[in-house]
Amino acid sequence: MSILFINGGEKNGNTNRMGHELIGKHPYKQIDLADTKVYDYGQVFAREDDDQFDEVLEAVQAADTIIMGSPVYWHNLSGMLRNLLDRFYGPVPEGSLTGKRLFFVFQGAAPSADMLRWGEYTMSRFAGLYGMAYEGMASTTSEARKLGERL
Repeated sequence: MSILFINGGEKNGNTNRMGHELIGKHPYKQIDLADTKVYDYGQVFAREDDDQFDEVLEAVQAADTIIMGSPVYWHNLSGMLRNLLDRFYGPVPEGSLTGKRLFFVFQGAAPSADMLRWGEYTMSRFAGLYGMAYEGMASTTSEARKLGERL
């Protein structure tokens, strides 16, 4: 089993720590979106070839299990993770990630029930669109450990 953790929060922040709680002692690869150039649709900076979306996509395609993590920013997913999800639409065919499992870590300072529901809806819908089995969301450390038992 190969595990990929995509951290959509601070490199050493709470989302990162919760992702590691979920993973436990399993070997994994990690991508920190804060250190990765995944541009928005239409964005081009100094060089057109420095966008790293294809590298992230290759890592997703190579993994059996994907864990995505995000802090709650402005009542929803971080912009980094939201942007990554947006970039899938179009270049990634629907159903093309069938057989993979997706777990979600979503943490913040006292998120409301609506915020948690919206985040989980987005991730479960994303998983379904691409054929992945959505395994659930953890919003606390204890939930992350419990969800990690299913790895």
